[in-house]
Amino acid sequence: MRSPKDFFRPLALGAPQPVREIPFRPSRALHFFDPGNPKMAAKVPDLVTQVDVLVGNLEDAIPADRKEVAREGLVEIGKNTDFGDAQLWTRMNSLDSPWALDDLLTLVPAIGHKLDVVIVPKVEGAQDIHYVDRLLAQLEAKAGLERPILVHAILETATGVANVEEIAGASPRMQGISLGPADLAASRRMKTTRVGGGHPGYLVRTDPVGEDITAGRQTYQQDLWHYTVARMVDACAANGILPYYGPFGDIRDTVGCEDQFRNAFLLGCVGAWSLHPAQIKIAKKVFSPSPEDVAWARRVIREMGDGTGTVMIDGKMQDDATVKQCRVVAELADQLAARDPELAEAYAQAQKD
Repeated sequence: MRSPKDFFRPLALGAPQPVREIPFRPSRALHFFDPGNPKMAAKVPDLVTQVDVLVGNLEDAIPADRKEVAREGLVEIGKNTDFGDAQLWTRMNSLDSPWALDDLLTLVPAIGHKLDVVIVPKVEGAQDIHYVDRLLAQLEAKAGLERPILVHAILETATGVANVEEIAGASPRMQGISLGPADLAASRRMKTTRVGGGHPGYLVRTDPVGEDITAGRQTYQQDLWHYTVARMVDACAANGILPYYGPFGDIRDTVGCEDQFRNAFLLGCVGAWSLHPAQIKIAKKVFSPSPEDVAWARRVIREMGDGTGTVMIDGKMQDDATVKQCRVVAELADQLAARDPELAEAYAQAQKD
């Protein structure tokens, strides 16, 4: 473990200075695309106006014989696309694969000045982040980059979940962590073949009434991922980085997708993955506070004055703790409104009503 005095020193001579605070930029929808697919690549210029983050995927879903094609495709897209306010991320191949090293050796010199974040899959401990951290510093120095590329980890193994706190604090580069439910389910030997979402067999049942133990008993489906998401959120919050829900694999089930994303939003996540354009709108809606919630939060902040003491608003007690909650909502709304004119208008109108 590095000394606290050394934590924010560059790991290579000539590398850019590490960031001391992770910048919050809207990242409600992390939209994955195959950069080696010409049809998907052709849609990128339109997508940059729709999403907060575009993720050039090099790992899962890219066949082994197309890894190099995808990597070179991402280089071309990075060089030739004006991303405006949108961010460009990539999900590199896992560190135990034969493609991971070449991913970084190719991308950082070629498009490191465009690349905001590298997603590292199947992270199991701080050692994985340390390896990527040092390598990125060396490559940034060689390429003459002026800002560091940040790192995002995916929780996809039981070991990773067990070490999530040390992963979150492993490097100043750590931007955030995402839940990877499919690989994590396999690692835990969970008996589900779904990619994210719930399961009809994971439920609780009301108590029996009378002698018949089957009559009139209601069942309620539970969230398979509640514990993991909550632990991930705590680890991220404690280390000043950002938590994300991962993929929801049933593209047709837009209702279930919205519910799962909202659960994550309420627990503290700032965004989720989108695997299909239909999920972009869902993520942007869910991970943006509603105009009504924003108007209420601003009212509480206004009436609480200096933020101490208590006031009654519409029969509800507000105090020091609730004003902190309201500031979370209002500050997020301000950050999102700065990028999204339609959202800014909706928030302003709600304030007038």
